[in-house]
Amino acid sequence: MLTIKEVAELAGVSKSTVSRVLNNNGYVNEETRRRIEKVIQEYGYRPSAAAVTLSKKEGSTIGVIIPEIDNTFFGEVLKGINEVADRNDFSIICCDTQNNGEKELKALAALEQQRVRGVIITPAMGYGDRESVEKLKEALARLDVPVVVVDRDFDYSQWDTVYYQNYESGFIATESLIRAGNRTIGIIQGDMQLKIARERYRGYEDAMMANGLEIPTEFVLKGDFSQEKAYELTCAMVEGGVLPDAMVTCNNRTSLGFIKAMIEHGLAIGKDIAVVGIDHLPVLDVLGFHFSCVSRDTIEMGRMGMKLLMERMKSAEKQRAIWVAPCKLELKGSEKTDK
Repeated sequence: MLTIKEVAELAGVSKSTVSRVLNNNGYVNEETRRRIEKVIQEYGYRPSAAAVTLSKKEGSTIGVIIPEIDNTFFGEVLKGINEVADRNDFSIICCDTQNNGEKELKALAALEQQRVRGVIITPAMGYGDRESVEKLKEALARLDVPVVVVDRDFDYSQWDTVYYQNYESGFIATESLIRAGNRTIGIIQGDMQLKIARERYRGYEDAMMANGLEIPTEFVLKGDFSQEKAYELTCAMVEGGVLPDAMVTCNNRTSLGFIKAMIEHGLAIGKDIAVVGIDHLPVLDVLGFHFSCVSRDTIEMGRMGMKLLMERMKSAEKQRAIWVAPCKLELKGSEKTDK
């Protein structure tokens, strides 16, 4: 595809002159304008968003990179980002990485072409080693814009961050099951390459140990935060013939997979087995399903991400900012059984 530099060379003018024609901004004599427009028409040049704003010192577009566009959690985060962006005349470009590190790097390269003013990112990977962090840092350095990390904090991160009380959520979910009288308590883990999954599991472990309970390793199911994996693991557990008193499910999709498996096997949550999930599922409220959970204000997380980004735009040298979304226990009945 033709670049603005190539258009300038073919027309025998500077890139800034081509930019003035594209933006209809500034004086260009008619003969030069016609020459540039002829090249554009002849070669079918289509200016990128970057080319259209080339003459401006600052853009008004924010890049948002998320790992699961179809996850309601990220939909609510985006809603919060958009609320603040709209009030401050920013527009949003959203990229979905599908939890793939290579797609994340491609998304960052695409945002570089768009000359975004800043980036809000939920990393696709755990970035648990220096090498992978360096790749991310290099990609972000090429953009040379403020960055805010939302939800998935990781080791070696240096950027402003909005994250969640992950350890506390795992601890509180487990402790609520213990207080309801459950003693054998399992868990469907998240993707343990992610720091958030490790922290939630550590909260579960500590709650069990603090209450003098052994961790039933046969009921520690190695999930990956997906509905499909949680469903598969729960089916295998049920078909094994022995159930724990209760389970902790580590995110909204894990909870859905667990519920689906239980329903298909004719088991009643809150009767045959107790459960407390991490993250609220609004659809369950609509269906009248009394599902206990540890929730957070996901829309506010999006709002805070955008607010931190704007603050960083104003002051590049200020100290790193971290905002933590508090967790809230919502007991609706599924934390206990009729046994």
